[in-house]
Amino acid sequence: MLLLAGCSDAGNSGAGKVENTTPVFNEASVHDPSVIRAEDGTYYVFGSHLAAAKSTDLMSWELVASGAADGNPLIPNVTEELRETFEWAQTDTLWAADVIQLADGKYYMYYNACRGDSPLSAMGVAVAADIEGPYKDLGIILKSGMWGEPSEDGEIYDATIHPNVVDPDVFFDKDGKLWMVYGSYSGGIFILEMDEKTGKPLPGQGYGKKLLGGNHSRIEGPYMLYSPDTDYYYLFLSYGGLDAAGGYNIRVARSKNPDGPFVDAEGKDMIEAKADPSLPLFDDRSVEPFGTKLMGNHLWKDPADEGREGGYVSPGHNSAYYDEESGSYYLIFHSRFPYSGEKHEIRVHQFFLNEEGWPVVVPFQYAGETLRKVDKDAAAGEYELVNHGKDISAELKESAAIRLEKDGTVAGAVSGEWELTGEAGLHLTVDGMAYDGYLLRSWDETAEVWTETFTVLSEDGTALWGARR
Repeated sequence: MLLLAGCSDAGNSGAGKVENTTPVFNEASVHDPSVIRAEDGTYYVFGSHLAAAKSTDLMSWELVASGAADGNPLIPNVTEELRETFEWAQTDTLWAADVIQLADGKYYMYYNACRGDSPLSAMGVAVAADIEGPYKDLGIILKSGMWGEPSEDGEIYDATIHPNVVDPDVFFDKDGKLWMVYGSYSGGIFILEMDEKTGKPLPGQGYGKKLLGGNHSRIEGPYMLYSPDTDYYYLFLSYGGLDAAGGYNIRVARSKNPDGPFVDAEGKDMIEAKADPSLPLFDDRSVEPFGTKLMGNHLWKDPADEGREGGYVSPGHNSAYYDEESGSYYLIFHSRFPYSGEKHEIRVHQFFLNEEGWPVVVPFQYAGETLRKVDKDAAAGEYELVNHGKDISAELKESAAIRLEKDGTVAGAVSGEWELTGEAGLHLTVDGMAYDGYLLRSWDETAEVWTETFTVLSEDGTALWGARR
């Protein structure tokens, strides 16, 4: 069992203490949050519309900036500073930003703007001595959407083949080499080698190397995270549409190399994930089988019928963070919520790597929970089960009642067997399919209680969440 990120009480002296406290959350709205940790230990997220927020504990967030308008502290004169970008993209706002600190100690913000109803986009980089700005523009580094004209690679721009130059994530690989993964819809997700000194792409690459997507498949928001525990690069992606009716969902693939090839839990090569050009635009059915789906629309039902329903609508455009000191992994994303329209907020969920080295995400938002030894009798009981499936759909996946019986069987909405492994591991066999993950106590914010939960992933890449409600 690959047991990571706080495996026992011995490694987490505060593990029992946290469950005697009520966590304090302060929510903020930053769409497409990309995380970076500053030198003083503060976490920052940067996102669309020149928005940013910060937190010291990943639970309480303070808005730093918002709105692509003059007076924003990140780029105080943004309308003039980024005039060329706005003019090219024919828009007055910015999309998902990403910030990284390079060897010179300065912070580099990768900004991008897109018309929205076409891939007419520009991406550039700005630099600041302080993470909260002000950032000074260094210029545009990529353009897209030049219909019928030569593109960045010299060929006539074709939106089914060439990328929409948005959603950048700039990262260092394990050897200290700088890369940028980016892209959305249109021609797919691409990766470029970057200059560690200038923060710009190395010359002669055009748009770089394609990793997946194409033919306007609804795949976007790439984010790369290297795990020293497994020696894999995990490429997180968002499928579907970002609005409340779009069915946004978070997926992942992995590779031993930052530029691929990437595969999902079933071993499918992600380069094959693309829409069928003979079908109508935004053909989701062709790409649904690709990528390990970690989370999508879901609704926790309340067996007591006391109004404690909760869940997410269109969670996505995530970033991820690995804490070297604690060995912990975090998924940072935005989400909408059931029956709440387009309201969205930052959410952080801890995740672990299961026996096969795939992420399994804690069902509820991070509240300081840790893995620790679990007693079988205490684990047995009534649970609500969410099956995230593999589809791209606006449907809310409603939880269903199951029981983990003390004799090791599973009853209720599904049938099967369960067993604890190691200190916190959980093996489930449900309707003939094997699942692997962990059982731990988490904070159920809607019910306002610490409760037993589990998170497991099947051999074919289907995620199940369980919570005692």
